Amino acid sequence: MTQPLQIQADPLSSLTSSPQVPPQPTSEMITDHTDRSFDWSAAISLAVALIAVSFAAIFMRYSEVEISANATVLWRFLVFTMTFGTIRAIGELRQRWTAQADGEREVSPPISAHQWVLLGAVGAIATASLVLWAMSLTRTSVANSVLLNNLTPLFTTLGGWLFLGQRFERRFIVGLGVALIGAFALGASDLHLGGTTLVGDAYALLSAVFLAAYFLLAERLRDRFSATTILLCRCSIGIVILVPLILVTEGVHFWPTTSTGWLAVIALGIICEGLGQRLLAKSFEKFSSSFISLFLLLEPPLSALFAWFIFSEQMGISNLISFILVSIGLYLAKFSHSTSHEAATAN
Repeated sequence: MTQPLQIQADPLSSLTSSPQVPPQPTSEMITDHTDRSFDWSAAISLAVALIAVSFAAIFMRYSEVEISANATVLWRFLVFTMTFGTIRAIGELRQRWTAQADGEREVSPPISAHQWVLLGAVGAIATASLVLWAMSLTRTSVANSVLLNNLTPLFTTLGGWLFLGQRFERRFIVGLGVALIGAFALGASDLHLGGTTLVGDAYALLSAVFLAAYFLLAERLRDRFSATTILLCRCSIGIVILVPLILVTEGVHFWPTTSTGWLAVIALGIICEGLGQRLLAKSFEKFSSSFISLFLLLEPPLSALFAWFIFSEQMGISNLISFILVSIGLYLAKFSHSTSHEAATAN
């Protein structure tokens, strides 16, 4: 059964260890309550991840001039797996040699069948989300795709409540609402929900649902696995899924043909996947999946800023309004206890 969505207050009386003598609400206590659970170093790491993943649309635009959306995602996974898989293998060999030289024997806890299922689901769901998003960009306007994909934090919060029993404070719910309004401000004026764009709009919406599911699963897996392990599983499973799909639908012609195309897919694998997604996965150790998906609402305005600088695309007032409203929503939500990973998994 699902738990009711409870709006929790923040009673100051919970800060005292003696219930018989309630403390006075002093300014010092209010300051401690405000700073209680927000990790600024983790927030900086999350901001770096945001900047890295915001370049994905730029690199995909260069790549899809030469190869398909599916091939672009495949090369993103291949570059990450070859690069970070090699680094990971070298690191593990060094650890084993060091342990053998010191006469130590490290025994890792076995991976349960349930954890294997979750790892497999993470790879399949993340691949579906990326492919659907890439396909939506070729079948609907960028404004439509961005707007519908921005529903991810709504699905993440609903999923956490319905399936994981998570509860959210009033401050977080208000911040979520303000941030979603800001996200809608970015593309609502250009939204079209009919005609030839309907299929692309559906792809973008499904991509948001799958991305929300990925966030919820990755948050759970961070209690057992490192960020690199999760991403290596995600990319390996994605490769297994995409290679036969591309060979059947496109044949063997899925290689970039110019240095620009190669640089684009390499940047997707190193910067977007290796830096951005790894830091996002590490952030699940400190923040809840709902807060991380909320934070990523800043990605479309940043992507628009990069497109303006690189491609000289025009930026409208909607970009500024979106950035301001999302920032206000994050400010309201960031001091909520619902932002922490510990609070999300306590239930």
